[in-house]
Amino acid sequence: MKIAVIGGTGLIGSQVVTLLDAAGHEAVPHSPSTGLDLLTGKGLAAALTGADVVVNLTNSPTFDEASPEFFRATMDTLLAAAKDAGVGHAVILSIVGAELVPDLVYYQAKVLQEDILKAGPIPWSIVRATQFFEFVGAVLSWTTDGDTVRLPATPIQPMASADVARAVAEVAAGAPLNATRDVAGPEVFTLDELGRVYLAAKDDKRTVVLDPAAGMFAAVAGDAIIAKPGAHLAKTDFRTFLAG
Repeated sequence: MKIAVIGGTGLIGSQVVTLLDAAGHEAVPHSPSTGLDLLTGKGLAAALTGADVVVNLTNSPTFDEASPEFFRATMDTLLAAAKDAGVGHAVILSIVGAELVPDLVYYQAKVLQEDILKAGPIPWSIVRATQFFEFVGAVLSWTTDGDTVRLPATPIQPMASADVARAVAEVAAGAPLNATRDVAGPEVFTLDELGRVYLAAKDDKRTVVLDPAAGMFAAVAGDAIIAKPGAHLAKTDFRTFLAG
């Protein structure tokens, strides 16, 4: 099976390509570095020629008010080209609980991306994942002031990018779901607790202080971004990941 992986040189995409190739498929990575511009459509027809499946792992360059238009434009361009090329399955990666966080414009932009895919002409699958272990350090940096890190007690169920990639590759290699598959890590933390575990593992002397108003995840109410019953739970736990 030939699978075009748009965003195939990034954190998730590069792992998806490796997994699909190892499983005997022909996975071809595409990105700006290979000459593809999904906003303008440059290089897209060639990227989709002969493809059975297209996996779209591109991301908005910003998390602000510009993100909805990015996803609208890129999805419209991709689906039109996929239809013309006779692609039989389109897959995207989204976020668990995205529709439950109306105060984060980026999350609502991902819901828009999902809705465009569902309404499009191509059989589809959506993989929704929780936040990645690899991004925890960046999340802490957003609210660090000197030796203090301020974090809310938002419940979070993060997972390793390798497990996300496995979920995406599995779905891409299968029949279209015409549905959404949720994947998440095996453990639930509050964000402040997660920060303390991370700093201890890194022997980082910063101190986490509970602050309900700190950072992007302060806008997340309750357990909106926690996996619901029926989600596929990954095996890699956070401490094992940090020790690796």
